[in-house]
Amino acid sequence: MGMTRRPLGQTDLLLSPLGLGTVKIGRNTDVKYPEGFELPSDQAVVDLLKLAASLGINCLDTAPAYGESEKRLGELLPHIDESFHLITKVGESYSKDTGSHYDFSEKAIIQSVERSLKRLNRDRLDVVLLHSDGHDVEHLQAGALNPLIQARDEGLITAVGLSGKTIEGGRLALEQGANCLMITLNPEQQDERPLIADAEQFGAGILIKKALGSGHLITSMSDIFHALFVHSQITSAIIGTINPVHLQDNCRALPAEIQT
Repeated sequence: MGMTRRPLGQTDLLLSPLGLGTVKIGRNTDVKYPEGFELPSDQAVVDLLKLAASLGINCLDTAPAYGESEKRLGELLPHIDESFHLITKVGESYSKDTGSHYDFSEKAIIQSVERSLKRLNRDRLDVVLLHSDGHDVEHLQAGALNPLIQARDEGLITAVGLSGKTIEGGRLALEQGANCLMITLNPEQQDERPLIADAEQFGAGILIKKALGSGHLITSMSDIFHALFVHSQITSAIIGTINPVHLQDNCRALPAEIQT
């Protein structure tokens, strides 16, 4: 099977409707999934990524907050023939020993972009988002998006935006020049839904996180995906899994019109 590609706003990025979230290849502590899990071996990650490519997935979501995820992707992606678009983030990092650390200063954001380029073994990042701690407006008003826009202007990043938690933050990011927003949207969490229309007004794309409630929802996946992808502004829903069967089930649940 395959998937049609959807544009990310007005950028030239064409992404698959489902993206693969990679928290579980880099971190298994301080997470909110229904069950615990072991980090997969390198070979298991390679096999999972090859399966994702064969199913039509062409984007991966990672972040410094996902433990060793960026580093492992940088090391393992060269073993896969297919190429992926990469979404990463700045503002939050994570250590198993000390937990999450937030820093939205210009210096920290620039250093984070430089580290991600090195870890992911890329000379250009496809999408970089501010990884909000909930204080979206405060960080944006302090200029947190500016270093990302500068890096975009310098050709180091294709698209920038906010993975936020508030409508006000999303709207401010759009006003400041964000190419896209990553929002939480599922049957039980609808607060950020108005940002879909706001993004359309600005010609920006929408990425969805927690579409399946981090595995907690019992609603039909097919129903969830149908409700999401009627919106042309929604580019991709990021689904995190290290289970090959779950990955295939997710892809099969997509509406027929966006499968190829």
